[in-house]
Amino acid sequence: MDNFNALLDTARAAYARGDWYAAHRDLAHAKELSGLSAQDLGLLGSAAWWVGEVRESLSLSEVVYHRFLDDGEPAEAAMKALNLGLLWFIRGDLVIASGWASRARRILADMPEGPAQGYLLYLDASIAFDFSPDGPAAQAAARLQELARRHRAPELTSFGLVLSGLVDLRAGRTASGFAQLDEAMLPVLAGMIPPEWAGDIYCTVIHACHELGDLPRMSAWTRATEQWCQQFHGEVVYSGICRIHRLQLLSVEGRWGEAEEAIERSGAELVGRNNWVAGEAFYQLGELRRLRGDTGGAQAAYARARELGTEPQPGESLLQQAAGHSDAAWAGLCSALSGRDRLACARLLESAVCIALARGLRDEAERFCTQLEETAAEFGTACFRAWAGHARAEVLIDAADFAHALPVLQSAAAGYRALQARYETARLYELSARAHRGMSQPAVADADEATALAIYRELGAAPDIRRFDRTPLPGGLTEREAVVLALIASGASNKDTAQTLFISQKTVGRHLANIFAKLGVSSRTAAAAWAHEHGLQSAGARRPAGPA
Repeated sequence: MDNFNALLDTARAAYARGDWYAAHRDLAHAKELSGLSAQDLGLLGSAAWWVGEVRESLSLSEVVYHRFLDDGEPAEAAMKALNLGLLWFIRGDLVIASGWASRARRILADMPEGPAQGYLLYLDASIAFDFSPDGPAAQAAARLQELARRHRAPELTSFGLVLSGLVDLRAGRTASGFAQLDEAMLPVLAGMIPPEWAGDIYCTVIHACHELGDLPRMSAWTRATEQWCQQFHGEVVYSGICRIHRLQLLSVEGRWGEAEEAIERSGAELVGRNNWVAGEAFYQLGELRRLRGDTGGAQAAYARARELGTEPQPGESLLQQAAGHSDAAWAGLCSALSGRDRLACARLLESAVCIALARGLRDEAERFCTQLEETAAEFGTACFRAWAGHARAEVLIDAADFAHALPVLQSAAAGYRALQARYETARLYELSARAHRGMSQPAVADADEATALAIYRELGAAPDIRRFDRTPLPGGLTEREAVVLALIASGASNKDTAQTLFISQKTVGRHLANIFAKLGVSSRTAAAAWAHEHGLQSAGARRPAGPA
């Protein structure tokens, strides 16, 4: 018994300092030796969630909930129900989360008012906000501030500020909304909020930054969350979430090779833990693959994102448009636009303008462009303004109004450069080349094209590179296979090639197998000789068809 009690003391101390792995190990061992109290079983369930054993955590927590009820401890049972509701909400299972909120509500109805009612208000409003942003969030925010003052509960103040900030953001009061979200983080940073609920606030704030394209603020809060995670020992679920957000930012900056395999791995690790972020990860993976010319891989990633509850738009429609499936692309994008509010539509509208123009639907393109400009004016973020300028430039160039397009392009390009959005910047250089060529300024147009191509080469944007040089690669090789073969022919090992391209050695081996089959060779030496014979260079080194 003394050994059992010592083990429990060690496990509780590990839990208190955030060493979830040690707490989980020791509590699980203690559970095997003897039965645990409801409190200690609750610690085991919580530790299991932090280390990623989600099913174990949910199962144990439900047992604890019923034990609290059977033992006549309704306050503890209500909080356990609320925690379970939060965990199901984080997983993306809103109906089950709502069910646990209802259980907590039934218990709390017979109890005096306290902070628990505030947790319930926040959980209810968060669930409702996902179904309808025009729901009870504003009223819940005001009520939470009252409860926070009455019970001196800083976590309720933070909950209220989160809800009020989200309401303001949705209403276009961007400065006020972000100010409240920033303030909501102060009790989190001070360690005044239970970790699971603090982590949810971090995720909510970072997601809001991403949705409105406030990338500098997103980067700042991602760094803050990473620092917050460092207080815990070992890898925890929020470390994985931070990694996804960091990789999203790297993708915007054009560090695609570095991001691709890491985001696939991190997204897979979050499935079942936080399906919202896992879905975002697989959508971003699809975007990286689409932009790098991996059509099949992009389709698979988009499908996985959809399974996890993330609509893979506009990327899926852009992939279909590039493959010549214009009707499907248009139908998918229009369907996505019809089911979203104006804020959620913002991310789709520039692509909608592009596809509409490709189909000759100038009136539709103008309508979408105007909608994006109105949204950018209302919300005022730099990213939205750059998207709106990009869309307007496309419309003007399609109408051959080159003189008016150029200043719009310059303004949008400045916005993209400030956001370090390299791929979007390259696209604007292409548009600028079209405008200058339309104004009989071929030398300037050539320079713009050369700049766009240089960026595409640095990024590894194979489909865009091919638009400049339509000469097929020898041997029927893909762009990626040509790059791999060029590296191998230069004497690089599989390991060197993998490190250069930021892919795994297994992927290099798969590319080599495909190359050998296409060339009819059976060795690296023969493949290298073939590459030298055909003067093969990597796709990134090819020159455009026109003068540059």
